Amino acid sequence: MAQVRTASGRGAGHDCDVLVVGGGIVGLSTAYAITRAAPGTRVTVLEKEPGPARHQTGRNSGVIHSGVYYRPGSLKARYAVRGAAEMVKFCAEYGIPHAVTGKLIVATERAELPRLHALVQRARENGIPVRELGAAQIPEHEPEVRGLAAIHVGTTGVCDYVAVARQLAHASGAEIRYGAEVRHVDRRPGLGVAVRTRSGDVLRARVMVNCAGLHCDEIARLTGDDPGMRIVPFRGEYYELARPELVRGLVYPVPDPAFPFLGVHLTRGIDGGVHIGPNAVPALAREGYGWGVVRPRELGGTLAWPGSWRIARRHWRYGAGELRRSLSKTAFTTAVRRLLPAVTEDDLVAAPAGVRAQAVLADGTLVDDFLIREAAHTVHVLNAPSPAATASLPIGREVGRRALAMLEEAVRP
Repeated sequence: MAQVRTASGRGAGHDCDVLVVGGGIVGLSTAYAITRAAPGTRVTVLEKEPGPARHQTGRNSGVIHSGVYYRPGSLKARYAVRGAAEMVKFCAEYGIPHAVTGKLIVATERAELPRLHALVQRARENGIPVRELGAAQIPEHEPEVRGLAAIHVGTTGVCDYVAVARQLAHASGAEIRYGAEVRHVDRRPGLGVAVRTRSGDVLRARVMVNCAGLHCDEIARLTGDDPGMRIVPFRGEYYELARPELVRGLVYPVPDPAFPFLGVHLTRGIDGGVHIGPNAVPALAREGYGWGVVRPRELGGTLAWPGSWRIARRHWRYGAGELRRSLSKTAFTTAVRRLLPAVTEDDLVAAPAGVRAQAVLADGTLVDDFLIREAAHTVHVLNAPSPAATASLPIGREVGRRALAMLEEAVRP
């Protein structure tokens, strides 16, 4: 895109041209994309935490997803496939720890075999090479893993997403303000957006980009927009494997297509440790990383949303199983042993949890694709859970393209 005329060149009293709310990997990728596409554009990023990537970005399993799971033609499929290759290249360019390890998706029950074969077809439609394995071939890749059949996906990898986020922040040249929680938004057609932070600072921009993750729907409402969805937080709990030698790479179960969660899986990270998880249980706060973290206002908002109750009624059996594995280490171990029979309860050491920012519609539908919406002077990223870290570079370019188009319109005489 051609360079746009910026606010600084027009003396209109704006503190920046584009204001990005949220310093996770998607917000920082957006800032990076804007300054790459239109050098000279003044970008400011507001992040309420004291550093970048403190929530979804820094609390996931670090997997570079291949895109094998996602509906052909969807944003998730297109951006994950493209983003995986770009993420490996980005990490290599900047010396960020990463590895392309490949992964196994393993069927352990006969009922899962049709779903496994459907994944093979989906992978081919998404342009991802996979190899089908019989039970006897699984130990060639993972000696301790057992199953009836599997597929090997060679393009899956792992990386340090926190390091990626820091590099994006540095390379963007944007002004990054940490400890800057947005409390009020004043949008005026034809003028732009003014944001007041918790400290009382006010920043004026021609365009605002909402990449607030767990709080994106709240920021949308502060702006005066009805997002048509609500973030319902799901906590993902992890264990670390005390005997990491049991797992060579990445091992996944066959997911249930009715849910956006991939099930408890085994991930050898870039540090050589193996994480097991996550499960998915309702969190009692948007940043509810444990059962003891309860925020009544946020919990009340979740309970008041009709979609929350409709999810519960529709999927209570699935939810009950996840809750049981959350409360019982024995039950969690039993789930892991389906893939890794050698594991014992003593092998599982509690590790930090994450929270997935899942957009839910009023009818109880779990939004299954990335969701980006536009309003006056504003671009809202309203659903960007996994594989958003993998897809962050393409997502950032798309969001940045929309923001620059708005900016160009705003500065046009």
